[in-house]
This record gives sequence, structure tokens and C-alpha cells, in this order.
Amino acid sequence: MFYLSEYDIKIRQNNKIQSMLRASKNISKWLPTINRPLCGCTTRNVKKSSVRLSSTQTNLEKEIEAYYEDKVKKFGYSVLEVTDIGDYNATGVWLKHDQTGAEHLHIERDDQNNVFSVSFRTTPFDDTGVSHILEHTVLCGSDKYPVRDPFFKMLNRSLSTFMNAMTASDWTMYPFSTQNEKDYYNLMSVYLDAAFFPHINELDFRQEGWRLEHSDLTDPSSDIIFKGVVFNEMKGALSNSESLFHEYNQRTLLPDHTYGYCSGGDPLHIPHLTWEQLKDFHKMHYHPSNAKFYTYGNLPLEGHLEKITEGVLNHYQKIDPQTEIPLEPKWTSPKEVTVHCAHDQLVPDPHKQCMVAVSYMMDYSEDPFESFTLGLISALLVSGPNSPFYQALIESNIGSDYSPVLGLDTYTKHPTFSVGLQGLAENDIDKVVEIIHQTFQDVYRDGFDAARIESLLHSIELGLKHQSSNFGLHLIMGLNSSWNQDKNPLRLLELNKQVERLQQVLATDESFLQNKIKMCFLDNTHRLTLTMKPQDGFNQKKDEKESELLQKKIKELTPADIEKLFEQGKILENLQNQDEDISVLPKMTLSDIKKNIIKTGVDHSFVDNVQLQTSEQPTNGVTYFRSIATTSSLPYVLKPFLPLFCNVLTKMGTTSHGYKDLAQQIELHTGGISASPHLVTDHSDMETFQQGILLSSHCLQRNIPPMFSLIGQIANQPTLNDPERLRTLVNSYANDLIMSVPQSGHMYAMAAAAKSLSPAAQQAELFSGLSQVQFMKQIAENLDCDDVIENLIKIAMYMLNANEMRCSINTTQELMQPSITSLQAMLNSMNIVGFNDDRSVEDDDFLPKTRRLLYEMDLPVHYVSRCVRTVPYTHPDTAKLQVLAKVLSSKYLHREIREKGGAYGSGAKIGGGIFSFFSYRDPNSVRTLEAFDHAVEWASQGKFKDEDIEEAKLSVFSSIDSPVSPGNRGMALFNNGLSDELRQTHRDRLFDASRDDLVDVCQRYLLPEKSVDSFAIVGPKTELSNDSHWKTVANVQIS
Repeated sequence: MFYLSEYDIKIRQNNKIQSMLRASKNISKWLPTINRPLCGCTTRNVKKSSVRLSSTQTNLEKEIEAYYEDKVKKFGYSVLEVTDIGDYNATGVWLKHDQTGAEHLHIERDDQNNVFSVSFRTTPFDDTGVSHILEHTVLCGSDKYPVRDPFFKMLNRSLSTFMNAMTASDWTMYPFSTQNEKDYYNLMSVYLDAAFFPHINELDFRQEGWRLEHSDLTDPSSDIIFKGVVFNEMKGALSNSESLFHEYNQRTLLPDHTYGYCSGGDPLHIPHLTWEQLKDFHKMHYHPSNAKFYTYGNLPLEGHLEKITEGVLNHYQKIDPQTEIPLEPKWTSPKEVTVHCAHDQLVPDPHKQCMVAVSYMMDYSEDPFESFTLGLISALLVSGPNSPFYQALIESNIGSDYSPVLGLDTYTKHPTFSVGLQGLAENDIDKVVEIIHQTFQDVYRDGFDAARIESLLHSIELGLKHQSSNFGLHLIMGLNSSWNQDKNPLRLLELNKQVERLQQVLATDESFLQNKIKMCFLDNTHRLTLTMKPQDGFNQKKDEKESELLQKKIKELTPADIEKLFEQGKILENLQNQDEDISVLPKMTLSDIKKNIIKTGVDHSFVDNVQLQTSEQPTNGVTYFRSIATTSSLPYVLKPFLPLFCNVLTKMGTTSHGYKDLAQQIELHTGGISASPHLVTDHSDMETFQQGILLSSHCLQRNIPPMFSLIGQIANQPTLNDPERLRTLVNSYANDLIMSVPQSGHMYAMAAAAKSLSPAAQQAELFSGLSQVQFMKQIAENLDCDDVIENLIKIAMYMLNANEMRCSINTTQELMQPSITSLQAMLNSMNIVGFNDDRSVEDDDFLPKTRRLLYEMDLPVHYVSRCVRTVPYTHPDTAKLQVLAKVLSSKYLHREIREKGGAYGSGAKIGGGIFSFFSYRDPNSVRTLEAFDHAVEWASQGKFKDEDIEEAKLSVFSSIDSPVSPGNRGMALFNNGLSDELRQTHRDRLFDASRDDLVDVCQRYLLPEKSVDSFAIVGPKTELSNDSHWKTVANVQIS
């Protein structure tokens, strides 16, 4: 599992983090699968002591290797391999540092969004979370930068497009990306010093990891409790049954080494970690001999090597870090294990809360083709409605969705494959296991349909051409686990070679894939059947164990220890309150930021009376299409159904294609066709918003006509009256929403608090808040789908017609006219009925009001929010409030809620005219609400510095100037109506925001007596549960 660090500091990038993880998983569907091991494969040894020269290497390639060999020699490196990565228009250079053994992978590519990362193989042998806590603690000050939390502080002194740190099962990584060369080397210096020369002070360990501390630091007789950022983070992370299942599955399937432990840390074991153990772990693991450096982009390699050797490598000699992970002993017979979890009060059927999965450990292999093949087999087995396991398991409606572990997982040395179901009745578990075994037998007998293989190979081809905004970061996220296991990282990037080889093998051996099924699954004795069942009092038992551990720790304290503990708490608090001189940290300035926005060339026209926005972009031969159908006439009774309508629209089939055939055609001709609710507050009026549906897709040049034809059929001829298919999709969608609450509780809290403040926020909560979770729970509970089908058909009548649409195309100049021609054919085939009403909804009767909502849920931590109604985007005060939000987040809330309070995250932001305060995985509730109030008081008195304002502006510009891929350029205008002129005006106001401006908007909008605000808490019972000013929503029964 991944444990993304510093969640709170990345709120401006929260969506980026999630999309990055999704993108890396999409890449890893193919890119890492090149090295995903296959059962029975032989291991090919790669000699790393010399330059790798293939027998087919041309003279030009030899000259290129000699060229790089000459470049890196003066820095003490040897070239292991140089490869022209034609699939990505890049050159890969793989190096090894002679003195330390450190490896370095450089991807030279014409991309100004340069990336750096350093990663270490980290192999914990207990559940104390030592690698995770170390990841946090090294970021709290170093030799060169002896200030507290230089990592946090650099977020506001940098123009980074990504900054974070993350812990996986066997590696820890510190990546960043930025478009500015000066910023790149600033950040590299901070990262290198943090990783290799951290202070690892005891107080930082106590803050980030765990500590015993008095609940009231003014009263030495107050209760002693557990505190710590990681401690509370993991209480939240492991409160989710899906996360628990994943942990149990990995540690049971791979029990004999580091994978048998929770790298994030178990809250019942974290308090056993000592400061000395943490320092020892760093000494052994954070060494160049155990490190892998990665650089990507258009900055020259020599500059990177110079900084790394001077800053780090010259100070070390080679050691044996002893972190190699041995092969797992293979079982001679399968195993069955049953574990338990808490009951989930949100599930539609309380009698269907079991999970089961059958998992297989694969043999280790370095052969990229064998691994690629297994990746293909995994996709064929479980992806989409045409896959055998989808048909056998999902369509049976025995459970709600696939099990939390699914398909091929290459994040461990031995790759694993899992398949199963969740949302099961206990008496169906054996039936599911039987179905899984029989399905493997059926696939072995019948093989795979050739059209499915072709469609998956098409997705690889399209994926190679599709350009993301942070490609270099996605690349290392996909590569790192395999490279961490000493596999050749450059071999993993040669996708086309693997495709060609597969096609050759299939042409000569029709049973090739079937034989792999037999080898890897039917004949594989290293098989685990893991069952999870809910247990009465599960959370209560965990709480009791934590209480017992706490009491044991307290009993071990002498009176002198307790006195010392109280003093340590005050010392830490004083340290957290200190106003440091951080001038030692490098910093960008406002003069480094361009005054003007980068304009996007767009044209507007009409195609058959439908408004069309076009933008000619270097899309690498890919056409990107979007359409928005908006209406103000959709009746309120239908609005809760709109997210479900979008979820099922492209999955139910059309009158021309059954849903399975439609899925096949979509995969064969497009990069997917998606539908989602479109809801945008008007940029100039808080009472006006747009609501509708956004349809989007992209395709290769040869598939432009088929893509538009498929979109037209989905919009014009959807099949929405298949109750069995709808039941399957409803179960899956409801399950996804329910499982998202513990992971995204802060988003639900903010939505709940904001819904009484503006019409758009009210609709947003209905579409994506706890109201939608409860609504889908009720639909999933109802076995009769007739009313649902009727309402979905009504929505289609309102929304799916050309009268209500506007469209956008981004593609190259030569593909623009063919795309428009195909769009016109699509529009000609569509209905032109409709209401021809306003595209915006005006709700002048909406009255903002204050509400205090407490959503009681069986969770171990809180998610707290205060939301304030302010002004829309074009108002002069919005830019000032945007800067103020950054000041509050970094200079007050972080200190009070995270460092002192022990929450995993906190912050403030503004969007849609709503200013939001929030906390994430927070052990407190009332204290956090007080911190929100004190933050406003602090800012209204102007207690921040001018430097704080400049840093806040840097953080804002870092976000709004993040790279935009060619396929997404112009979308601010298309989706939100934000023209270049409006964006430039807003940018000018950001530059001009002054201290007096920030104090002024704080006093006028955020002070409690001046504001219209609302509050929400999602989590366990608190002392507010009996407060008459708060409305308690028990068991999330939304009113």
C-alpha cells in the first residue's frame, strides 16, 4: 500500500495526487507489467558492472553511449545503458556511481516540467511504521537547513507542480516536479539534505510518530493520552475495511519477510517504536548504496550529477545495506484464512458485509516480455464487462463489487494476482470461491476472444500517444517498484517491442495464453483464500486494546517520568510556537513569476446550431472531444439521480450495441467514453450556476469517425431499461461511494457545511456529498429498479439532445477538419427536441443560513469543516481571499491543528464563492473548531508578515500555473466560462493583494459576527452530540 505523506500540505494538489495515483496505475497496467513476473519463467541476469551493449546495437547507438560515458565520467559515474525510447520520444540513460554504488536513471525529454526523486529500499520487520515515521521525520530539518519542517515551508517558497513523499511496502520515495530551473535546484538541495543529512530530533519524532502527552498542557494532572501525526493517520487509514483487507492479504500471502508487516504502521504497535530505532533505520537504509536517483525533463544531465555528487555522494563510501529481499518460499499447498472487520453502518444490506478473494503469488522474473504477458492476461481476466470474471462474479449480483485486491499487483518482489467479491452474505462465500476456480478452468479450456486482445493492444498504442501534464512523475511512479527490485528500468519502457513479440508468439502458438493460465493459476499451489467477516464490537475491542496499551505505558512511568513528560509537552508546544528565521531556505520570488497568463488560442463557431470551441494543439495525433449538455429545466426530483445516470450511461448499451459489445467497441476505438455531472457556479453571480452532463473521450486519427459515432449512439439511443444490468451497476456505484467516506471525509464535511450557503453548493452536496451516499444506499436496498429506470429515462429526455449541447475539440491542425466533419455527422444523428431553455439556473430565492451538522459515524477520527459564504470569481476580493487562505493554511492552521493537535491534515481554501476551513483524520473536534476561530482572529489582527504574503502568493501561482496538457488547454473557458481576460484580471489582483487587503477581507468576510457560515463534523460522537446548537445526524440518515 501507499502512504502519501503530508496530506494536509498538499491540499492545493489533493486532486493532483489522486489523479497522479490513478494515472500511475493506468500506466502500470502496461508499463510495469513489462517486468511483472510470470510463473515458471527463468531469470535473466543483467550485468551492471559495464555498459550494456546489445548484439543489434548500431554504430550510432554506440556513439551515443560513448557520448554519455564521457559526460558522466568526471562525476564518478559509469554508464550501464543508454536507450532511445522511441515510444516516448525520449532518451534513457542508466548510470551507476562508482564510489557508492548509487544508481541514477535520467530520462531526457523535451518537457519543461522537470522531475526529481530519490528513493530507498526500506524493509521494516515489525508493525511500528518505522519507514513511514522516518519518511515524515527526515523532512523536519537537516544540517544545511536547520529549521523545523523545511519541507512544509518550501511549499510556499517554491513554484513546484508537485511535492510530496510516500512510503510503499518496500520503498520510500521523495519526488517533486517544477517548470523552473532555479526552483528545481533549490528543491533538489532541500530534498537531498533532508534525506541524507536529517537531524531526526527526538521532539520531531514525538510530533510526527507518537508520544505520550497530557491532554491539557496547562494542567499536569490532566489525562495522559497518545498523540502523533502518523499514529492518527494510520488510525484513519486502517478504519476502512478495504484497507484492512489489503493489509491482511499481503501479509498473509507473503509472510516471510518485510511484506509480512504493515509499513505504514499499526496504531497498536506504533508506540513500541523508539527514537533510537528510528535513527538506526535511517543509518542503514538512507545511504547512497541503497538509493536510486531519478531525473526527467529538458534540463541537462550534467547539472543534476554535479549537484548530487557534491551535495551527497562525495561524502559516502559504498556499504552493503543488507536490504535485499529474498524470494518467498513457495507453498506446497493452498491456505485459507479468515479475518474480521467492523460492521459498516452505511452498507445497503447489513447481512452482506463479507469479503473473499483468492490470491496467487507469482514467480520472480526479470524478463519484461513474460511480465508484459501476465499484465495482458490480468486485464483480459478482470477488466470490463467482457472479461470472464466480471461476467461470472459481478453480473451474478452475489456481491456488490470486486474485492479490494484485484488483478495484478507488482508493488512487491513477487507479483501477485487476486480476484474476489465484497458485499457478500456469509453463506455465499464458498459459492464465490467455487466460481473463481471454475472460471479459471473455463478460461483455460476456451481461451480469450481475439477482439479483446486487439482492443487491449489498442489501449497501449493510444496510451503511448496520450500526453499527461506530469508525465515524468507518472513514469517513475510506474517504474519504481520494479527498479527497486534491481530490474532494468529501461527495458520496462519498450512497450512496442513487447507488443510485436506477443503478436508473433500468438501467430505461432494459439494456446500460448491458455498455457499461462494453467501455469500461473491452475497449477499454482501458492494460493490464499482470504475471507473477511464483520465482527460485533470490533472497533470497541480495538479501542480497548489501545486503552490497555496506554495504561501499560503509563504504569511504567515513575512520578519523575510523568513530570518530565509534562515538561516535554510544553517544550514541544513552545517549539511549535516559535517564530523561526527561515532565511536559510532557498526561495523563489514574485519576480520569478510571469506577469501575464499563457493564452490559449481558441476559435468559436457553430455546427448545426451547436456551439463549438476548437483549439489547435500539438496532441501527438490524438483528438480530444468534450460536450456539455446543460439545462435549467431538470425537475428537482430527478436531480439526485443525475450522478447515477452519468455512471451508467456509457455502460448500459445502446439500441445498436448490447452493453458488452459497446464496451468492446469503446475500448477498440477510444481511450474510454466518460460521463459526469457538470456543476459550475457562475463566475460573477453566486445565485446562478450551470448544471448538466459532461461527455468526454479521445482517440487516434484512424478512429475519429468511430469515436463520434459511438458517442452519438450513447447520447441518442441509450438502453436504460435493463433491470439486471442496472442492479449490477447500482451495487458497484453504491459500494464505491460508501467506501470513499473514510478516505475522503474532509471533502464530505466541507460539502455538508457549504450546502446551506449557495445554490451551487447545495446542488454539489446533492450530487457528491453524504446526501448522495445515503441516496444510493437507499436505491441499492430497493430490489425493484422500475422507478429508477423511469427516472433515468426522463433525465435522458431532458439532457441528451443537440439543443442543449455545446462542444469542444482539441487536436492538431491537420486533424481538426476531419474531427469537425465527424462531429457534424454525430449531431445530425441526434435528437433535436428539448426545452431550449436557459443553460444557467438562477435561484434568486435562495437564502443562505447557518447550520451546524454532526454526522455520527463509527470512525476513529474526525473530519471537521467551517464554510463561509463570500464572493464569486470575478469579484475583486476573491484574489485577496485566495492569498489569505494560503497564509492561514501554512502559518496558523498547520501549526495548531497538525503539529499541536495531531491531525494528519488541515487547511483553508476558496472555490465557488465558498471559503472553507477543514481538518483531515483529526483526533479533535471542538479544539479544531476553536483553532478555526483563532486563525481568523490572528489574521484579522494582521499578525502575519509581509514575507508570509509573498510566500502565499508563490503557492497560489504554483497551483494556477501548473502545466496543462495539450488535450486540456482551453478548458477553463469551455467548462467555467473563464476567458483569458478574466483570468488575467484575476492574476493581476493576486499580484496586487496587500497586507491591508488581507486584513480587510478577513474582517469583512471571516469574523464570526460578520459572516454567514456553517459547520460540519464527520466522525465519532463528541461532546457536541448533546449541544442544542448542533443537529446530530445519527447513522448518517440524511434529512
